[in-house]
Amino acid sequence: MPRGVRDDRGAATTQLVLVVPVLLLLAMLVVQFALVWHARHIAQYAAGRALAAARTKDGTAAEGRTQARRSLAALGSRVLTIPSVTVDRTTVQTTVRVRGKVMAVVPGLSLRASGTASGPTERLTTPTGDRP
Repeated sequence: MPRGVRDDRGAATTQLVLVVPVLLLLAMLVVQFALVWHARHIAQYAAGRALAAARTKDGTAAEGRTQARRSLAALGSRVLTIPSVTVDRTTVQTTVRVRGKVMAVVPGLSLRASGTASGPTERLTTPTGDRP
Protein backbone atom coordinates (compact mmCIF):
# COMPACT_ATOMS: atom_id res chain seq x y z
CA MET A 1 0.00 0.00 0.00
CA PRO A 2 1.32 3.45 -0.83
CA ARG A 3 2.51 5.53 2.06
CA GLY A 4 -0.09 8.37 1.84
CA VAL A 5 -3.21 6.13 1.58
CA ARG A 6 -5.00 5.30 4.84
CA ASP A 7 -7.21 2.35 5.49
CA ASP A 8 -10.84 3.23 6.53
CA ARG A 9 -11.61 -0.13 8.06
CA GLY A 10 -13.20 0.28 11.51
CA ALA A 11 -14.20 3.92 11.02
CA ALA A 12 -17.94 3.13 10.92
CA THR A 13 -17.69 1.12 14.12
CA THR A 14 -15.93 3.97 15.89
CA GLN A 15 -18.54 6.47 14.70
CA LEU A 16 -21.34 4.16 15.79
CA VAL A 17 -19.84 3.74 19.25
CA LEU A 18 -19.67 7.52 19.63
CA VAL A 19 -23.01 8.50 18.08
CA VAL A 20 -25.45 5.86 19.38
CA PRO A 21 -25.10 6.73 23.10
CA VAL A 22 -25.69 10.40 22.32
CA LEU A 23 -28.79 9.57 20.28
CA LEU A 24 -30.11 7.30 23.03
CA LEU A 25 -29.58 10.02 25.63
CA LEU A 26 -31.44 12.52 23.45
CA ALA A 27 -34.34 10.09 23.02
CA MET A 28 -34.47 9.50 26.78
CA LEU A 29 -34.49 13.26 27.42
CA VAL A 30 -37.41 13.69 25.03
CA VAL A 31 -39.34 10.99 26.87
CA GLN A 32 -38.40 12.51 30.25
CA PHE A 33 -39.67 15.96 29.36
CA ALA A 34 -42.86 14.48 27.86
CA LEU A 35 -43.43 12.81 31.24
CA VAL A 36 -42.89 16.16 32.98
CA TRP A 37 -45.49 17.73 30.70
CA HIS A 38 -47.92 14.88 31.41
CA ALA A 39 -47.28 15.04 35.17
CA ARG A 40 -48.07 18.78 35.16
CA HIS A 41 -51.41 18.03 33.52
CA ILE A 42 -52.15 15.34 36.09
CA ALA A 43 -51.31 17.73 38.95
CA GLN A 44 -53.44 20.50 37.41
CA TYR A 45 -56.39 18.15 36.94
CA ALA A 46 -56.17 16.90 40.54
CA ALA A 47 -55.93 20.49 41.81
CA GLY A 48 -59.02 21.50 39.81
CA ARG A 49 -61.04 18.56 41.12
CA ALA A 50 -59.94 19.29 44.68
CA LEU A 51 -60.87 22.96 44.28
CA ALA A 52 -64.36 22.00 43.10
CA ALA A 53 -64.84 19.88 46.23
CA ALA A 54 -63.29 22.30 48.73
CA ARG A 55 -64.82 25.58 47.62
CA THR A 56 -68.48 24.58 47.97
CA LYS A 57 -70.54 26.20 50.71
CA ASP A 58 -70.40 23.14 52.93
CA GLY A 59 -67.01 21.91 51.67
CA THR A 60 -63.86 21.57 53.74
CA ALA A 61 -60.14 21.50 53.12
CA ALA A 62 -60.13 17.81 54.09
CA GLU A 63 -62.71 17.03 51.39
CA GLY A 64 -60.50 18.83 48.87
CA ARG A 65 -57.46 16.79 49.87
CA THR A 66 -59.49 13.58 49.65
CA GLN A 67 -60.74 14.45 46.16
CA ALA A 68 -57.22 15.28 44.99
CA ARG A 69 -55.92 11.94 46.27
CA ARG A 70 -58.78 10.11 44.53
CA SER A 71 -58.02 11.88 41.27
CA LEU A 72 -54.31 11.08 41.54
CA ALA A 73 -55.07 7.44 42.29
CA ALA A 74 -57.45 7.20 39.33
CA LEU A 75 -54.86 8.59 36.93
CA GLY A 76 -52.11 6.31 38.19
CA SER A 77 -49.31 7.04 40.56
CA ARG A 78 -46.41 6.00 38.36
CA VAL A 79 -45.92 9.32 36.56
CA LEU A 80 -46.39 11.71 39.49
CA THR A 81 -44.83 10.01 42.48
CA ILE A 82 -44.77 11.15 46.11
CA PRO A 83 -47.60 13.67 45.63
CA SER A 84 -48.41 16.30 48.23
CA VAL A 85 -51.68 18.20 48.37
CA THR A 86 -52.13 21.54 50.13
CA VAL A 87 -55.59 23.11 50.48
CA ASP A 88 -55.95 26.63 51.89
CA ARG A 89 -59.62 27.49 52.45
CA THR A 90 -60.78 30.80 53.84
CA THR A 91 -64.21 32.40 53.82
CA VAL A 92 -63.26 34.32 50.69
CA GLN A 93 -60.74 32.24 48.68
CA THR A 94 -59.81 28.59 48.27
CA THR A 95 -56.43 27.55 46.83
CA VAL A 96 -55.20 24.03 46.09
CA ARG A 97 -51.61 23.07 45.27
CA VAL A 98 -50.60 19.60 44.09
CA ARG A 99 -46.89 18.80 43.84
CA GLY A 100 -44.94 15.66 43.17
CA LYS A 101 -41.83 14.09 41.77
CA VAL A 102 -41.82 12.97 38.13
CA MET A 103 -40.91 9.38 37.31
CA ALA A 104 -37.25 9.28 36.25
CA VAL A 105 -36.27 7.93 32.84
CA VAL A 106 -32.82 9.51 32.74
CA PRO A 107 -30.75 8.27 35.69
CA GLY A 108 -29.76 11.00 38.09
CA LEU A 109 -32.32 13.51 36.80
CA SER A 110 -34.88 14.47 39.44
CA LEU A 111 -37.69 16.72 38.22
CA ARG A 112 -40.84 17.96 39.95
CA ALA A 113 -44.25 18.96 38.66
CA SER A 114 -47.00 20.99 40.26
CA GLY A 115 -50.48 22.29 39.62
CA THR A 116 -52.43 25.06 41.30
CA ALA A 117 -56.11 25.95 41.23
CA SER A 118 -57.72 28.87 43.01
CA GLY A 119 -61.21 30.34 43.19
CA PRO A 120 -63.70 32.09 45.43
CA THR A 121 -65.24 30.11 48.26
CA GLU A 122 -68.99 29.77 47.90
CA ARG A 123 -71.09 31.62 50.44
CA LEU A 124 -74.67 32.80 50.74
CA THR A 125 -75.31 36.54 50.55
CA THR A 126 -78.33 38.81 50.33
CA PRO A 127 -78.99 41.11 47.35
CA THR A 128 -77.19 43.90 49.23
CA GLY A 129 -74.10 41.74 49.66
CA ASP A 130 -74.56 41.02 53.38
CA ARG A 131 -74.53 37.53 54.79
CA PRO A 132 -77.95 36.15 55.83
